[in-house]
Amino acid sequence: MPNGTKSYRAPTYTSVFVAAAALASTAPAWAALDKGPCLVKKEVDVAAKMRDGTVLMADVYRPQEPGSYPVLLMRLPYDKSAAQTYVYAKPEEYASHCYIVVIQDVRGQYKSQGEFYPFRDEGKDGYDTVEWAAQLPGSNGKVGMYGFSYVGATQWLAAAEKPPHLVAIAPAHTSSDYYDGWSYEGGAFSLAFKQSWPLTSIALSGVRRQGDQQLLDDIQKAAADLPALYSHVPISDYLPNSQNDQRIAPYYADWVAHDTWDDYWKQWSIRTRYQDIQVPALNFAGWYDVFMKGGTENFMGMREKGSSEAARKGQHLVIGPWIHLPWVQKVGEIDFGPEAANPIDRLHLRWFDYWLKGQTNGVDTEKPVRVFVMGANTWRKADSWPLPETRFTPYYLHSMGQANTRYGNGSLSLEKQVANQAPDKYRYDPANPVPSAGGHSCCTPDVAPVGPYDQAKIEDRADVLVYMTPPLEQSMEVTGPVQVILYAQSSAPDTDFTAKLVDVHPDGKVYNLGNGIIRASSRETLERRTPIESGKVYEYKIDLWPTSNLFRPGHRIGLEISSSNFPHYDRNPNTGAEFGQETTFKTADQTILHDADHPSRIILPVMPTPVQSRVTASR
Repeated sequence: MPNGTKSYRAPTYTSVFVAAAALASTAPAWAALDKGPCLVKKEVDVAAKMRDGTVLMADVYRPQEPGSYPVLLMRLPYDKSAAQTYVYAKPEEYASHCYIVVIQDVRGQYKSQGEFYPFRDEGKDGYDTVEWAAQLPGSNGKVGMYGFSYVGATQWLAAAEKPPHLVAIAPAHTSSDYYDGWSYEGGAFSLAFKQSWPLTSIALSGVRRQGDQQLLDDIQKAAADLPALYSHVPISDYLPNSQNDQRIAPYYADWVAHDTWDDYWKQWSIRTRYQDIQVPALNFAGWYDVFMKGGTENFMGMREKGSSEAARKGQHLVIGPWIHLPWVQKVGEIDFGPEAANPIDRLHLRWFDYWLKGQTNGVDTEKPVRVFVMGANTWRKADSWPLPETRFTPYYLHSMGQANTRYGNGSLSLEKQVANQAPDKYRYDPANPVPSAGGHSCCTPDVAPVGPYDQAKIEDRADVLVYMTPPLEQSMEVTGPVQVILYAQSSAPDTDFTAKLVDVHPDGKVYNLGNGIIRASSRETLERRTPIESGKVYEYKIDLWPTSNLFRPGHRIGLEISSSNFPHYDRNPNTGAEFGQETTFKTADQTILHDADHPSRIILPVMPTPVQSRVTASR
């Protein structure tokens, strides 16, 4: 790994989700629910036959008292006996509030028959399972679904098939598209996530059922040294020390082969199917989650295009300061205070009590958007997203004509550039990329760069340009989507440009708020790649994803510009070669322009009235 890069090492003989459970167990019992009025009994390995005859197994938790009850359904590839209890309360706790709770292993995972292939069967299997669950003894015919990450995908894909008995869903920390924002971002491969995910979770069950210990040994060896895996080229050679790539994770080759938003990815896209979905959704997201943007996009898309009035009006959005998991108040290097404690169980009960039991509890009258404002460490409520009062404000890049110093290469200002501003230059070497220091990868800190961390050492690199405002005289709240418009030249036929929004504290610490990337060949569209001409100026739009932060007096707003963020994203080799096949690197000379004809800028969503801070002293 390059000098200064953090080591991400997965524990041997375990999955990332088991590791997360251990992390959560050391925290306060924020996932615990008060026991409800119903006594609960558990039925293990209850069979449901899919339309093609494949049998999927579920555990069913049901009230012992006679009566009819709504069903809460979770479909997951991570073992039904775990049931994502490292984030949510246990199924029996939900069932004690007088629900029938069904936890099902998806096709090809753990106790269920068939072959697992991500996303492929979740729509039709989800439909069949919802309708099966609605007919269970004691069911009142109303089904809700819940769960996060891939288990959010199993909800959206099922909902798009319109099962008649599905009434409401609660997808958390999940995406709107499985190319853009899941596997790739701005045309760049989400390397740490996509390489660690199969090895630490979804490939394990399938390999064990094959009965070949060598396959399991290959996975565990690779998972025990993830930095070596991330650094290996070509990317298409998934496990360099194994001859069994296709038996371990056959879908990985497809992820690499389909490096644009083509029909392979479009068949499962949620953002193209909002008009097919007719149920309300409680969308739950985290500012440092790998699928953060998907939560806001699903909320907005469903409000505009949902196929029923209930679906359009019944969208709620909650965004906290969390990574993918666990959802606790200390994230990375920052403690966001007690208001950042995980509220999901309480929200779930209110949500499903309203939609599945018909209780009048205010869900339909409360403001549908609730976001955590970092820096202030409190919540803000709103009627829509982006917030109605948002003022999208451009801050322009200006050169100070000096070498990289602790105060940056240049400044950010509301004033536009003048004609004679000299550009800034740096050299990008893929063999020595900028190391990732936190961010929105997946899934836990031991396998990928996640969360807020001090970026001071990153900014000391010669290949990172830094632009800052002067110290703020008054508080300034930034809440909403953030975008960088960059005018740049490169000596390469293809390359990357990265951007990072940071909060520069008076004590010199620099905390990341949002990051993004654009692959030069994807600048026009994600559906095809178009090379660039050496030395030609192009406009690049870099999506830094939404955030919410109160920049307090004395703090600076900072912007980092570079060409790598590794292993969060793959390294662009600068050769223009076919993605995933390149084994050699070339350096690229990069030029960032910011003059009157090339107004490079960051567009910030500024709140005219900042939220009142719950923080009494600067950290």
